[in-house]
Amino acid sequence: MSRELIEELEKRISTEIPLLDELQSGFSRVIVGQEELRTGLITALLCDGHVLIEGVPGLAKTLAARTLARCIMASFSRIQFTPDLLPTDLTGTMIFMPETSTFAARKGPVFAQFILADEINRAPAKVQSALLEAMQERQVTFGGHTHTLPAPFFVMATQNPIEQEGTYPLPEAQVDRFIMKLKVDYPTSSEEIEILKRIGGKPVPAIEAVMTPEKILELQRLASDIVVEDPVMDYMVRLVAATRHPRQAGLKDLEDLVSVGASPRGTLALLAASRARALLQGRAFVYPELVKEVAHDVLRHRIILSFEAEAEEIGVEQIIDRILDRIPVK
Repeated sequence: MSRELIEELEKRISTEIPLLDELQSGFSRVIVGQEELRTGLITALLCDGHVLIEGVPGLAKTLAARTLARCIMASFSRIQFTPDLLPTDLTGTMIFMPETSTFAARKGPVFAQFILADEINRAPAKVQSALLEAMQERQVTFGGHTHTLPAPFFVMATQNPIEQEGTYPLPEAQVDRFIMKLKVDYPTSSEEIEILKRIGGKPVPAIEAVMTPEKILELQRLASDIVVEDPVMDYMVRLVAATRHPRQAGLKDLEDLVSVGASPRGTLALLAASRARALLQGRAFVYPELVKEVAHDVLRHRIILSFEAEAEEIGVEQIIDRILDRIPVK
């Protein structure tokens, strides 16, 4: 790309940075701490992808999703996943209209721009899979008709750790549809004190809208224009390839620890997330440190560990750390 085109891109980005800063600032006025969660949600939104949020109950996962939707002035729908939920409870169904003796489509809660699939792993697989067409194709089909979903369409799914009672493992095909998986941990002592001061016994602070859904679509297009040079793309490909064939990447010690690595969809997700993070930082190009910054969120749900890794109590985060440490930037 010529220097002139890069300068033009930098100019476009500079005009949007104050608005993105305002979005992050408004987000932080409601959500105390949890910077990685807040940044990850905005990154996934700019990617035009979907995000899976994992953490124990009470860590503001639901509040964060609702807050982001209100900051964007987007239509919002919260779906509480339960064991008795049916696929039609999400997508909608055809109902009979006695006055006209015809059937009409009654659209379900999935017809909103921002969807909060709360505790998604508390519903059986057939209900979880009902989101597949919506997430991938941005449409749903029922009653013999295909219905287009609104744009932007952003699914934020929360789940409790799988060892929690009453949960169901997410199908691998659906997990891979999430561009990122964010893990939410407990707040620090200082953050928890701030939570008590800000929210304890008081209503949640008012949420001010800072941009429109149409602006989000513009920012998504801008993010897709962020420059990624061939050496950086090569670095992304080598990182993902190392999850599939560790021995070929010079990581022989990981060969018996990884059962399944990330697919090409994972590489595409790494590219999109790196571009979105560059936009958030006001940069017109992606550099290797940005790739490392988003690698855990993009890859942690795409790597399946072997029984040997579980026996040795080696987690997927450690695997990704080793890959990032030992795959060189050329």
